[in-house]
Amino acid sequence: MSEHKDYSRNKLIDYLNLPPLDIEICDVTLRDGEQTPGVVFTREEKIALAQKLDSLGVEIIETGFPVVSASEKDVVKEIAGMGLNARTCCLARSKMSDVETAVDCDVDFISIFIAMSDLHLKYKYHKSCEEMFSCAMEAVQYAKDHGVGVRFAAEDGSRTDIEVLKNAFRAAEDYKVDYVSIADTIGILNPSTTHYLVSEIKKVVRTPICIHCHNDLGMATANTLAAAEAGAKQLHTTVNSIGERAGNASLEEVLVSLRIQYGIDRYDVAKLTELSRMVNEFSGIKPAINKAIVGEHVFSHESGIHVCAILEEPRTYELFSPEMVGGMRHLIVGKHTGMKALKGIVGSMGHELSNDELVSLLDRIKNCTDTKRGISPSRLETMITEAKKH
Repeated sequence: MSEHKDYSRNKLIDYLNLPPLDIEICDVTLRDGEQTPGVVFTREEKIALAQKLDSLGVEIIETGFPVVSASEKDVVKEIAGMGLNARTCCLARSKMSDVETAVDCDVDFISIFIAMSDLHLKYKYHKSCEEMFSCAMEAVQYAKDHGVGVRFAAEDGSRTDIEVLKNAFRAAEDYKVDYVSIADTIGILNPSTTHYLVSEIKKVVRTPICIHCHNDLGMATANTLAAAEAGAKQLHTTVNSIGERAGNASLEEVLVSLRIQYGIDRYDVAKLTELSRMVNEFSGIKPAINKAIVGEHVFSHESGIHVCAILEEPRTYELFSPEMVGGMRHLIVGKHTGMKALKGIVGSMGHELSNDELVSLLDRIKNCTDTKRGISPSRLETMITEAKKH
């Protein structure tokens, strides 16, 4: 069987004549991912995940929300002091108590957020936009005075009047914020509206723009990439797309897309499957079996037509090799298996059967109730032995 260590770059993207993407990844698994209902990471789990994210080459790790508890503050501070290559950040509301706690964690920067959409102002804050913005800038100034970087984030930014958003980000620049961030808090954007929104903000601010997408309509990864094309610098992700409700943009999907679509290959994507399994174990949430990049069936093939082609050249039905992301290929014997594919699979297992034996084996497979879920390798070995006897 031919092995392909390379990947198939989408050459159609060249027709867009895009400038090279200038991006960095901020993974928020330890904070937004932990806000998934029922998920709580232990100190040891947070440290292990931070180390693994760092080894991938992720530039920024959002380590937590320190005002939540004393133990949360302690682990945020501990990760910040681990000497990782990645920079660390944490979350704070536009409250002085939040920011004081965050400053004490020695992170590289703090994400200070407010919502400025009419809906949030009316039903959550019961205050005017001017009042909330004033609170936010007071918090920003405190952090800057204490030598900590600041990301000024607009929660529900995708439902905030675009002129309000522009004015707020321009005003925040006067306070020397290091980033301005647009949060698609309820996942209402699509790639076109994301591109438009980021492009409009980029026209009026010089500060790097961040994009934080939720997956309520299943478009978080696509929206994140559209934001990058429009000039967003910092892309927010979570492992396995965990997070509130439908989750966030998927780290594994974003990184592999950046590599295949845009030629950005500085991230060690071979560790993605291992990282996915860690988050599965620590969170108790297993990715869908057909989850892109890390799902159990991503490199599984049963159709006889597909298996025959895979045996000749894997690129026929695999965009990228399993090895590229630390996965494994599985050729499944089941209802859709044909004679040629079966011969190839049996041969790859070290067996050589006559034509009559293959016919007998295929009949057994077609009549086996196990084919509803495929036949395991051990079961197939037994069936091969039985076919040889007859």
